[in-house]
Amino acid sequence: MKGRKNYPQLVEALNENQRLWTTLAVDIADPNNELPADLRARLFYLAEFVQHHTSLVLRKKARITPLLEVNAAVLRGLSQSGAAS
Repeated sequence: MKGRKNYPQLVEALNENQRLWTTLAVDIADPNNELPADLRARLFYLAEFVQHHTSLVLRKKARITPLLEVNAAVLRGLSQSGAAS
């Protein structure tokens, strides 16, 4: 998404991504969440990273690449855990 013309689409995509990670963070913080504590802590850290880095991207102080890499890594992990079932 290059150029000013696509900036609204970038903002929309970043907003959707933040909403996803906020939803995950709320679920992870729930005391009834049965994921191992270490995994919960790492996922919560990623949610915080996404929130912070997104604000930097929106202020044009950082690139979007790390956000894409985080999402891709999580998807790979989910795909691997699903294959093991």
